Amino acid sequence: MKRRTLISAMAASSALASSFAIHAQDKPTIKILVGFPPGGLTDNLARLLTDQMRPLLGQPLIVENRPGVGGRLAAQAVKASGPNGNTYMIAPNATFTFQHLTFPVSVLGYDMTTDFTTIGQVISYPLVMVVNASIGVKNAKDFVAWAKANPTKANFGTAGAGGETHFNGLQFGNRAGLKLQNIPYRGNGPLIVDMLGGQIDAGAMTAADAIPHIRSGKLVPIGIFSSSRSPLMHDVPTMKEQGYDTGGTDAWMGMWGAAGIPAAEQQRMANALNAVVSTAEFKQITIDRFAAVAEFRERAVMDRQLRYELSHWEPIIKASGFKPQS
Repeated sequence: MKRRTLISAMAASSALASSFAIHAQDKPTIKILVGFPPGGLTDNLARLLTDQMRPLLGQPLIVENRPGVGGRLAAQAVKASGPNGNTYMIAPNATFTFQHLTFPVSVLGYDMTTDFTTIGQVISYPLVMVVNASIGVKNAKDFVAWAKANPTKANFGTAGAGGETHFNGLQFGNRAGLKLQNIPYRGNGPLIVDMLGGQIDAGAMTAADAIPHIRSGKLVPIGIFSSSRSPLMHDVPTMKEQGYDTGGTDAWMGMWGAAGIPAAEQQRMANALNAVVSTAEFKQITIDRFAAVAEFRERAVMDRQLRYELSHWEPIIKASGFKPQS
């Protein structure tokens, strides 16, 4: 119902739609690529955005899934599309920062610092470390004491190796004087199944995946990796508050295009994104469906965040000795 309300409200804003569409006459279909299978967070967000941007841009928009290797296939396709302004990508920050830091350009097939144009950031969401309620741990300090008393169990699961949760978890261990081992899974779903079954006691994951099990009392959040508390989990302290600053921030998603897209076309897409993301209806849907905060951030802000993440995580990843499987 809320989604239909949003569509109706935005379609009814004919003056705003016309201001975008007047520049879009005779334009071809715009593809919004997603580097993951249908049904996940990135795909669902892209489809919601596309539904709402279509009347503003006045031309066809479609979502096209190019799943594979952490979003790399979609990024390669965006680069190959060239600066025609007809192909974009909705992706999490990890696709560009952590892939860039863990794989050489020869494997990636692109250089994120030169081959793309940032359009805008649209949502952010906290990453949280949770434990099985049965071990009796309530916060990060409790976990550190538990891990030191149970060194053979001092590990944590993630949705895969080489991502943001992986290195936040390792950095938490470094700050706590622990040698935490990451156990990679094929997604948060299998990880949660093993956590609920007692096969693994701790995991680092997106809040959206953890919240239902936190509410049921089966998982306990011991800290989020953000720089400040999240309005979505305001009772959960940050790792920094508890003395284990990983330097992490919220995970987030944004839109990218190929390098060289004309400035006017960049701005047209950014304006449409901003118009959608700034509505109260979209913000509420984002909270309800994705456990995320909708906030448009222009390309300059997005670029600064990317530079921070690259500079912060590069030495940590190198020190970890992590070697990805291509």
